[in-house]
Amino acid sequence: MAPQTHLGAQDGRIRRWFTHMGRPLPWRLPAAPGPHPGGWGVLVSEFMLQQTPVDRVLPEWSAWLRRWPQPSALAGDAPAEAIRAWGRLGYPRRALRLHESAVRIAEHHGDLVPADDASLRALPGIGEYTSGAVRAFAYGQRALALDTNVRRVIARHDHGRAFPEGAVTRAEAAYADSIQPRRAGASWMAAVMELGALVCTARQPACERCPVASTCRWLALGRPEGPPPRRQPKYAGSDRQARGALLAVLREAGGPVRQADLDCAWPDAAQRARALDGLVADGLVAPVTRGRWSLPG
Repeated sequence: MAPQTHLGAQDGRIRRWFTHMGRPLPWRLPAAPGPHPGGWGVLVSEFMLQQTPVDRVLPEWSAWLRRWPQPSALAGDAPAEAIRAWGRLGYPRRALRLHESAVRIAEHHGDLVPADDASLRALPGIGEYTSGAVRAFAYGQRALALDTNVRRVIARHDHGRAFPEGAVTRAEAAYADSIQPRRAGASWMAAVMELGALVCTARQPACERCPVASTCRWLALGRPEGPPPRRQPKYAGSDRQARGALLAVLREAGGPVRQADLDCAWPDAAQRARALDGLVADGLVAPVTRGRWSLPG
């Protein structure tokens, strides 16, 4: 059962704060000026924002939408172009899945990103969170988008816990659904997400600037500590860095590259081979001839 002062009951205060303090992100309303980018713009932003900070995404998102303003534009280019344009956003499989989604949207949905959960989740790379985010932020539907920021704000304000526990459970999703306002649920979701990103942050929450501090259970309990969220594994020297180094050579090349070029990109032979095998398995790199490699398509 939701507490009487649950976060949904603070809808007005949270959304007023969001109107005045939210960042003017181009894929979001009501904080963003100008025309809304629609389902495609929101979908691209959600793919890019997975495990990547907003400040790194902003210029890449704008460049992407200028080059490929609708799904069919991206679908008409080779997957290699999507991987090249992805640059250093990280986790380049997202670029491949986005290209695959663009092809399906162009072929089966009239070049419009679908607005229903079943159709969205049938697209490559789209799960429960991304479907909810697109439906909420592109189409204004009352849909859950439980990212780490939203989960943390609810855990603190309603339950007095410093952090949510593990992956989203059915109980957690059901609780969030029960407190999401019936009206303006999409803008409430965006506001809570922004509150977690700017104020109720993981490591240095600014409770003095929080619009719902007076009803926050965690603050009332003296901000008890809890198990912190798991840190990302170290990037330097990792297989991820090795993959990125090899992929950078392929992105910058106009065509196939020799094995010798890849050998120069990463010194550890065993790790280099492991990274290259992984890129091939993920469909990000394709063998051309013996000892020559290229991006797919």
